[in-house]
Amino acid sequence: MSPNRGAGAPVAPPVPPLAPDGPDKPPVGRFGALAGWAQRHRWVALLIWVAVLAAVTSGAAAAGSAYRNDFSLPGTDSQSATDLFSKHGSAQAGDSVDIVLKDGQGLDGRKAAVEEMLAEVKRLPGVAEVRSPYADASAVSEDGTIGYATVTLDGKAEAVPKEEVTAIIDTAKGAEQDGLQVELGGDAVRGAEDKGSPTAELAGIVAAVVILGVLFGSLVAAAVPLITALFAVGSALGLIVLASHLFTIADFTPPITMLVGLGVGVDYALLIFYRYRHELTAGADPADATRKALDAAGRTVFFAGCTVIIALLGLVALGLGSLQGVALALALTVLTTMAASLVLLPALLALFGKRIQRHVLEHRARTAATGRTEGRRWRALAAVVQRRPLPSLMVAVLALLALSAPALGMRLGFADAGNDPRTATSRKAYDLLAEGFGPGFNGPLVVLVQGDEAAGRIVRAKLAEAGGVAAVSPALPSEDGALSTVIVYPKTAPQDEGTTDLVHRLRADVAPDLERDTGAEILVGGATAASQDFADTVSRRLPLFVAVVVGLSSLLLMLVFRSLLIPVKAALLNLLSITAALGAMTLVFQHGWFGVQPGPIEAFLPVLIFAIVFGLSMDYEVFLVGRIHEEWERTRDHSLAVREGLAATGKVITAAGAIMIVVFGAFMLSSDRMLQQFGLGLAVAILMDALVIRCLIVPAAMQLLGTWAWWLPAPLARRLPEVALERPADS
Repeated sequence: MSPNRGAGAPVAPPVPPLAPDGPDKPPVGRFGALAGWAQRHRWVALLIWVAVLAAVTSGAAAAGSAYRNDFSLPGTDSQSATDLFSKHGSAQAGDSVDIVLKDGQGLDGRKAAVEEMLAEVKRLPGVAEVRSPYADASAVSEDGTIGYATVTLDGKAEAVPKEEVTAIIDTAKGAEQDGLQVELGGDAVRGAEDKGSPTAELAGIVAAVVILGVLFGSLVAAAVPLITALFAVGSALGLIVLASHLFTIADFTPPITMLVGLGVGVDYALLIFYRYRHELTAGADPADATRKALDAAGRTVFFAGCTVIIALLGLVALGLGSLQGVALALALTVLTTMAASLVLLPALLALFGKRIQRHVLEHRARTAATGRTEGRRWRALAAVVQRRPLPSLMVAVLALLALSAPALGMRLGFADAGNDPRTATSRKAYDLLAEGFGPGFNGPLVVLVQGDEAAGRIVRAKLAEAGGVAAVSPALPSEDGALSTVIVYPKTAPQDEGTTDLVHRLRADVAPDLERDTGAEILVGGATAASQDFADTVSRRLPLFVAVVVGLSSLLLMLVFRSLLIPVKAALLNLLSITAALGAMTLVFQHGWFGVQPGPIEAFLPVLIFAIVFGLSMDYEVFLVGRIHEEWERTRDHSLAVREGLAATGKVITAAGAIMIVVFGAFMLSSDRMLQQFGLGLAVAILMDALVIRCLIVPAAMQLLGTWAWWLPAPLARRLPEVALERPADS
């Protein structure tokens, strides 16, 4: 009985007869029709894109950006504490800048110079209050050599203009003398420090040009995909600036958008352009080649782009503050790159088609003269894998599992000034405070006691006895007396596991007992606790997010390939490449491989990398398996289809992967730790996917599955709509 009957012992599905080769020219599909319009109206299409780019760029320049970091999580202790601080007028709700001073001979001899500098700082715009270390004995270390002044700003760090913070830095640093070191710390200072030039973006563009030039051997051919990507990225960046006035979009979004937009934009344009060259080589004229390329590879780009957008919009449902804005911005970027690949690229091909055709035909003639065939090495690789499919599969999978293993111990958190470059004043201030007051001073916990002053004193006394606590401040009443605040200084640094354990222990063990004893409500907040709340929330919500994205993407693949096993295989392999990337990030950034300073992985990066990589992996999956499916439909020879599919796509998949690897890897040159982690994660994921999975595991798995790869149970086949990836044959 056929498996499509859904009963009895499973047997191999029957092989349908070959489709007859008719003389009629196959009709053009929707994407081919779109390409035809762009070709006929090439100048209109180009002018539309130029006008869009100019309009959004001018509008963005006029409106300015309104980026805002918001990692608030309603319902968590830290967010509840922040809300109560604001409601009851607690000073802990504001932002501040620390001016850290050090003199090996003692700060007492520098009082006149320091007080003069602080008086000048107090007169600067953006400064609400200045508290001198000479007015607070607790602001000077026990040996009297290190102290700090607190500059209270008149707004949140992200709302204070950069030039006002720079003025504070310059004024304070002007007081430096022989023997007196002055450094500044705080979120506002970190935001105002120069992040360097866009070296990573430029390096990525140059590397993409080199790879495209080597791949195509023609400057014009290499320029077409890159021009398409740059138009898309430029338009997307302008739209994101405008969107920042409507949505909460973090200030680190533009470089991430540039990174993803360049990689995805070149990738999508390259897949279509490579199919275009294939059609030219087969003898099609430039106009027909463009329409055929869009009908085949254009569909691949469309379905892959939809998968990325679905995954990114899934991040919005997580409700993780600024991450929602980042997801929307990236989804907009992918949508723009898709549109450019489907409209702008055909117009460019119409302009340069004859020149590209001449180069392609010359290359074909040279290849024919040597007796070599296109894709022979990939065909040979597929044949080797097919002869030993199980060992090839096992070796590759075990290698990826070994690289994935460190991800099981991954710690999530946020980088702080302790991860800044050692030359930054914020890093120097961080180190001086740790030297003078202990490592926990840089990440205090803010314990809020909603009760009378007596309850505050009791809580303060008990917290001082808790394990892992170095010191506690007196209970500080709010302006209306409704609550008290106790500052708890851990014995460990903010990013240490000991501090994480202390937060959990205070909430789970210490606070409940104190609430029973005092009748007060106790909340553990502060920036350090808020970072841990964000990381814990991501960990809790990640499984549901993964399930939704994998489920929707698998359903899309099931519709495209009319298969049950291909979506399952694709989902498992995509997850494997992502976990391998997370494992590599853990080894480098958490365990400190290659001399990198150890620390946690940025809490929002795993979900962001998952969304992007899962979509990009589907891109290669659809491109490779789609070509295998074309050969299967044409020949009904499964082994031949696998070999020819890899022969036709192996070169372009590795080239597209190489471009994305160098674009993403170039962000390792950035001074921003978050961008370094993001770039490494994406580069490793694409490397594993394009090289190991698509070139080894997929051919081996497809060979082992045989014709079962195209099996779909009859009940599902009847209910699922027809969604053809290739050009339609009868419509």
